[in-house]
Amino acid sequence: MRKVFRHAARFALVVGACCAGLSAAQPMRGPISDSGPEASLSKVFDDIEHRKLDSALERTESLLRVYPNFRLAHLIRGDLLLARSRPIAGFGNAPSAPPEKVSELREEAIARLKAYRNRPQNNYVPRYLLQMRPDQKYAIVVDTQKSRLYLYANEGGRPRFVADYYITHGKEGAQKAREGDKRTPLGVYHVVSEVPKKRLTDFYGSGAFPINYPNEYDRLQGRAGHGIWLHGVPSDTLSRPPKASDGCVVLANADLQAVASRLQLGLTPVIISNDVEWLSLDDWQQERSALQKQIETWRRDWESGDTERYLQHYADKFASDDATRTQWSARKRAIAKDKTWVQVRLKNISMFRSPGKEDMVVVTFDQDYRSNNLKQQASKRQYWVKEGGKWKIVYEGQA
Repeated sequence: MRKVFRHAARFALVVGACCAGLSAAQPMRGPISDSGPEASLSKVFDDIEHRKLDSALERTESLLRVYPNFRLAHLIRGDLLLARSRPIAGFGNAPSAPPEKVSELREEAIARLKAYRNRPQNNYVPRYLLQMRPDQKYAIVVDTQKSRLYLYANEGGRPRFVADYYITHGKEGAQKAREGDKRTPLGVYHVVSEVPKKRLTDFYGSGAFPINYPNEYDRLQGRAGHGIWLHGVPSDTLSRPPKASDGCVVLANADLQAVASRLQLGLTPVIISNDVEWLSLDDWQQERSALQKQIETWRRDWESGDTERYLQHYADKFASDDATRTQWSARKRAIAKDKTWVQVRLKNISMFRSPGKEDMVVVTFDQDYRSNNLKQQASKRQYWVKEGGKWKIVYEGQA
């Protein structure tokens, strides 16, 4: 015969307080990704809130059979067993449980359940993925506020949801600005390499993939630091608290491997936001078309031979790797004197909007330049910003 939970009502109230702000079972509005324990965890909490503690315990024990090192599930199991014998005064009632660790697990529970129960709608996409180049198979979007990583596939230039995963980020939050601030950067980045396994300790789990922080725009803004990676967790751990890294984006080892199987070094974008903006497909297409039109106007004005019209596309604060706007303009005027014709072709264009209040888009493309006295092919990266209500280039250099 099953043991009776004599203090079920009290425990249900405690769990309700723990997850205040989370509604119970909501209709699933968005893409369903049961890549981790969230689906089972949500059912456990639903059972507790409805005082079905026997069912909650059974679900928790099933969860632990699948994820034996899931510390949050162990804490919940301990509370459920304790509720059989005495009233529960709070979340995490084992006498030996350190308050700091209990608080971290509570934050993890809230982060996981909020993300699971409030997914974006099916016909919405992240605002940032305006255009992926044809050979970019996947894109990553990280939401630090929700402790979530979203994986999107490139389906003819349109992002298609694949999966989402719980993540850990910087101890001090987001918006990295300097070395050692324990913050995760916000912006548009790319996976640049994989750290060889022989160089990794168990702390980094099943792998590590550096991203290119600081990027060119970060350096223009005076941001510093280095060593921002996507990496795993120690082998005895399923996951870490939402804010526990020194700035890296950290996933469960199985989740990291799922993501790693889709990474293309030097190609896969990693866009990190503090709160992802979602657009309907119609609004997304409108923004995308507007940017495409602006880039095409810049290209045509370059071909026109009208150097002053071409230079109007460059912001007052423009800089390249080796020139200010004044130096850049003088150089372009001098070059133009020897040109009788210019032809510029762009291919493999990608456009990724940077998160945050500032209007900024990172544009990368392969450029085929031809003129009466020069043929040149190059990969370029530009950063476009709004200046006086118009899109202008604030940085241009080799990609």
